Amino acid sequence: MYSAFAPTRAIVTGSDSGIGAATAIALARAGMDVGITWHSDEEGARETAAKVEALGRRAAVAAFDVADLEHAGDVIDGLAEELGGLDVFVNNAGAGLWTPFLEVSLEEWRRIIATNLDGAFLGIQRAARRMVDAGTGGRIIAVTSVHEHQPMVGSSAYDASKHGLGGLVKSAALELAHLGITVNAVAPGEIATAMSGNEDESPEGDHRPGIPIPRPGDVSEVAAVIAFLASPAASYVTGASIVVDGGMLQMGPQAGASVTSDDWRNA
Repeated sequence: MYSAFAPTRAIVTGSDSGIGAATAIALARAGMDVGITWHSDEEGARETAAKVEALGRRAAVAAFDVADLEHAGDVIDGLAEELGGLDVFVNNAGAGLWTPFLEVSLEEWRRIIATNLDGAFLGIQRAARRMVDAGTGGRIIAVTSVHEHQPMVGSSAYDASKHGLGGLVKSAALELAHLGITVNAVAPGEIATAMSGNEDESPEGDHRPGIPIPRPGDVSEVAAVIAFLASPAASYVTGASIVVDGGMLQMGPQAGASVTSDDWRNA
């Protein structure tokens, strides 16, 4: 049964721009109708929907605040109902915080954890329950970060949330595998998006000497990996975290040996 998995309905949270928008379009290109969510950029979500529809697929659009823990799960259920079911769920919505550890307030800490971990738990759980009830398998992909694996100065709350999300992915993968549902993470490095300060611009010509592939990544390069994990071809991949970072994480000891000042200690 699971070898015949043929996804036709997906939800991608935070798909009004950046990685989420590119992923929605990639999944539509792979033959899926797509549920699209937005938090502050409805126009961006409508643009994503138009591109999905231009590929001959249906698009459903909903406002979604992943940190609104009382209602976030209901939005996922509503989109799944509108699509007529759910085969693929991509948890992409999230937020960053670049504040030194000693200066992070409890309010800021809770906001990041609620957005990146609590809300992700609710969405993933709602999606998984629908897939279990349908009995036809499924794909769940969480967009984490290279900081799921390695920390960065000034991002303690973000690092903790992404480490936690990576652990959730692994636990869910263990429990859902026998039901034909795979659960994986995609961990981007520096990608040319507004969140990284690049405003969704092309990364070509933007030199990064500390990355083996010496440039930021493009959103399409992350979306391509997510689309693979959402496909029938990824049927034997679960509990994995696939890093899409141009080799950044491989530079740990090398970068440490190359640092010539204490500037890195400041966020």
